[in-house]
This record gives sequence, C-alpha cells and structure tokens, in this order.
Amino acid sequence: MPPPLTSVSAGTTTPLPRPPAAVSSAASPSRRQLLLLSTFPLLLIPPTTSTAAASAPAAAYDPTTESERAASAALSLRVGEAVRLLDLGRDLQARGDFPSALASFTAVVRGYKDLALSEYARVGRALVLYEIGDRDESIAEMEDVSVALKGYPEIHAALAAALYADKHAPLLAENQFAIATLLDPHYTDLAYVRDTKHWPPSLVSSLRNFITLS
Repeated sequence: MPPPLTSVSAGTTTPLPRPPAAVSSAASPSRRQLLLLSTFPLLLIPPTTSTAAASAPAAAYDPTTESERAASAALSLRVGEAVRLLDLGRDLQARGDFPSALASFTAVVRGYKDLALSEYARVGRALVLYEIGDRDESIAEMEDVSVALKGYPEIHAALAAALYADKHAPLLAENQFAIATLLDPHYTDLAYVRDTKHWPPSLVSSLRNFITLS
C-alpha cells in the first residue's frame, strides 16, 4: 500500500485524509439505477412469450367445403367436354363434314343444355341442318336462337338469308339483316361467310340471293 500523502507547512508534516473507497458499480446499483428500477420495474423483466411462436404464420383458411370443391371439379370437367365437342363441330363444319358436325353440335345441345355455351352449339346445329336436314326445322331453330342470343350477328344474318330464300319474307329478312350488319358489317361479304365462318354452300347461296335480291 502506498504511504499516506503529506502536506508540508511551516516545517511540519501533516497526513492528508485518504479519499473514500470507490463503490463498485457491479457490487451495488447506483442511485439512478435504483430510481429506474422502482419507477419502471417491468422494463427489466424478460419476456416470457417465445418470439418464434408469436411470429408463426396463422394456419391457411379455406372457406370451401370438400363437397363444394368436388362439385367445382365436376363442373370444370363438364365445361371442358362441352367446349371440346363445340370446337369439334366447328372444325367438322369447316371441313364440309356436315353429318358429323351435326352430331357434335347436337351432343352439346342435348347433353349440356344447362351451360350457356349450348346456345352457340344451337347456332352451328341450325346452320348445318339447313344444309342436310329439314329447312323448316333449321329456320325454327334460328328464330328461337335469335331471341336467346339477340345481338349475335351470325344468327341474324343466317336467319335473314333463310327467311328471304325459303319463307319469301323480304321485310322480315331486311329487319334481321339490318341487326346483323349493324353489329358486324362483314356479313355483307359472301367470301367472309364462306371462308371465315364456314357456312354451308346452300346457306351462302341463299344469302347471295338476298343481297342481290334475286
């Protein structure tokens, strides 16, 4: 231990008092620490909730039931099959295989009548019937579909051609053709209905007679 400090004054030596021993901050808390502890005691209490558990994502919620999912899957399969038959009918019609096209369109109309796309199969069926079937049945189908699909230009144009050529009703034909061409002017072009819409030859001929008033 070092010797005590001394002060020299007037030839005498007087021991100086020792400084007080420093209080270790590790041994006892300071006044500031005691004040914080008494004021905010919860600040020093460690959390008991696991942060991993708190941040765990909630389980995925699916509002649909098993039966609803099964019904949706079954409906998707039916729609897919109906679309396949409709596309097949149009492809067969484009290739001139009108009996097979009629079979495909009829399968959609009879087997999937609850689906909206069955109305478009009725359009194809009416056009093909005009070529190979009973024209009266074809025109009746056209008239019915023209109401169900009012504003669908193809059925109005086809009905105009049939009414003029087969029913000798030029005024009704003009009304139907006005609707069709207002919505789609392409129906004044015989090449369009023949090469793009793939109408049967007899219906193209009836439209030609109507347009030329022959």
